[in-house]
Amino acid sequence: MDSTAQPGGQRVVLFDFDGVLVRGDTFGLFMRAQYARAWWRKLLAAAALPWLLVVWPFSWRRGLRTLVHIGLLGVGERRYHELGEAFVHTLVRQPRRFFREGLFALRRHVAAGDRVVVVTGCEESLARGVLQALGIDGVELLASRLVPTRFGMRSGWHNVGARKVALLAEHGIEAWQVAYSDSIQDLPMLAGAAQAVLVNGSPKLCKRVENAMGHSIAHVHWD
Repeated sequence: MDSTAQPGGQRVVLFDFDGVLVRGDTFGLFMRAQYARAWWRKLLAAAALPWLLVVWPFSWRRGLRTLVHIGLLGVGERRYHELGEAFVHTLVRQPRRFFREGLFALRRHVAAGDRVVVVTGCEESLARGVLQALGIDGVELLASRLVPTRFGMRSGWHNVGARKVALLAEHGIEAWQVAYSDSIQDLPMLAGAAQAVLVNGSPKLCKRVENAMGHSIAHVHWD
């Protein structure tokens, strides 16, 4: 993939979100709050457990999608955004929830005039709400999307793995210079960068990523 900068010398810099800027899985934390809020959702999930045990070894993503659908059953678009805003408000009041070095790195790239794009599997409105609440401006966001249905919000586009590269291309981004990620699922995104940066990777993960890419890459440890 071409790694030259955009016209005018502007570099394109990609950041994953969960594990790079935020500790943990933001949407997963939101879904846990949903289940904690309504006991009957836990009962439905328990009733679905036999089916989940059958499907999980073959498609864990399908199993997770089922749990998401149960967690959002009866939650319309307006209510979802209300719940999301309340969740974000609570989340950003937890300073240890964020990687300070990751946020500094992102802001440095913005200040340097780079085109910074956060490319994440987190749901779009939650990720956007967190970035706005943290006062992060001048970045683009490409994220997973939910769609409203008669039964509540449902999974639409799950922005993971090779889908991140596809969504970047959809938005006219086919070359980038730097990519930050903590996950081997982001190999397609890391492989397209002139400078790939693995965040908080264990020695085993670093070796797997470098073996897959065929060369060494930068490693950083952010507390």
